[in-house]
Amino acid sequence: MLLAFVLVNTDRPMSYEPPTPPAELPSDIVDTLNGCSPDQLQHVARYAEELAEHKAREARLEKESEKEEIDGRPNDLPDDVPSKATITIKEINDNRYYYWQWREGDTVTSKYKGPVNPDE
Repeated sequence: MLLAFVLVNTDRPMSYEPPTPPAELPSDIVDTLNGCSPDQLQHVARYAEELAEHKAREARLEKESEKEEIDGRPNDLPDDVPSKATITIKEINDNRYYYWQWREGDTVTSKYKGPVNPDE
């Protein structure tokens, strides 16, 4: 048994006039799309839908990550130090100091926190 489905866009009635592009769409994209075949436009539509979903998901995950970063910050963590920073101890001239330390790409960044208590 062979079943065939026909997809019909019922959002707007069929028209013999070309659709009006959204005002937010740059003219160079409109010009490129106007030069595409119906098959290419179907591929573009599928890709654009998948890309929009991907970008929305990435934005949502980034927002959730920022919220977790803010919620998980230690109380004494300065605003300009990321929450992923760890505390390290450096010894300089026989004195020990705490430093915040984190990675930014290939570099390790440190920021002075304060002296180590000699009782520790």
